[in-house]
Amino acid sequence: MAIAQALGPGQWLAAEIGDSGTWRVALNAEHRREVLAAVRAVEAAGPAPREIAPEVFPLPRLGPILRRVREEVVDGHGFALLQGVPVDRMSERQHEIAGLGLGCHIGAIVSQGPGPVPLVHVRDTGADPSRPRTRSYQHSGRLGYHSDPTDVVALLCLRPAKSGGLSLVVSSVAVHNELVRTRPDLAEVLYQPWWHDRRTGEGPDSFYTKPLCTPRADGRVSISYGPDYIRSAQRGACVPPLTPAQRETMDLLDRLTNDPRFVLTMDLREGDMQFLNNHLVLHGRTAYEDHPEPDRRHLIRLWFTTG
Repeated sequence: MAIAQALGPGQWLAAEIGDSGTWRVALNAEHRREVLAAVRAVEAAGPAPREIAPEVFPLPRLGPILRRVREEVVDGHGFALLQGVPVDRMSERQHEIAGLGLGCHIGAIVSQGPGPVPLVHVRDTGADPSRPRTRSYQHSGRLGYHSDPTDVVALLCLRPAKSGGLSLVVSSVAVHNELVRTRPDLAEVLYQPWWHDRRTGEGPDSFYTKPLCTPRADGRVSISYGPDYIRSAQRGACVPPLTPAQRETMDLLDRLTNDPRFVLTMDLREGDMQFLNNHLVLHGRTAYEDHPEPDRRHLIRLWFTTG
């Protein structure tokens, strides 16, 4: 079948978007006071994390701005960055409430584990990245470009690394369209079933198939890619070897996602909160060198649905 180029504002190049003000929002002093007041009210009232919603975390002045952020993430370029969340004036429990409270204005909270786990603390635990069941947030090595399995992923930076740990964002739509333009034969492979690894165990339930790209009725395309989880799926007894076409497609995707034309780099600092649309962008991270305890790199990750 002939694959068409995807439509919509989700297609961008780094040089076009880098200086754009549409995706960067700086909180002012009034916004920060409003966030702190909402955090303290939630902490005093004590609702369960999954019960935090806009009506529980009211932001009369910042809320309308967050609605525009949601539009940019869902129907615009596919990402946004809040700057100035007052994490330096919060406890660890309040950090969690702030992340959930700000995020609930973007979408509904999605569990990140087999139980009701509303968020994950991203820290280097010394886990070996070469082990097939190691999670990407558990080590300090480089992360290849990928998308998370929800509509939106958010990262709230509490402390950056000593060096490195840069966030890398590319338009998966632009990469898709470049593949369609230059290698239409491999573009077709994106829409075929691929084996993936849930990394939940050794049995067949840990492995499943889905295409990397799914067309939408509006002419856009939803793109889901995680090369580490595709490669680790090869450990499954039920999983066939990658085909030559799949290997060539992955090699080309890796080259394109690392092409400077496509890569927007963000150096997340204390109080930055990044939102990424997993259907429109892929993200990665450079390796990092950490501070000693207790000042090690620390982020909070949240998943949301926007449907």
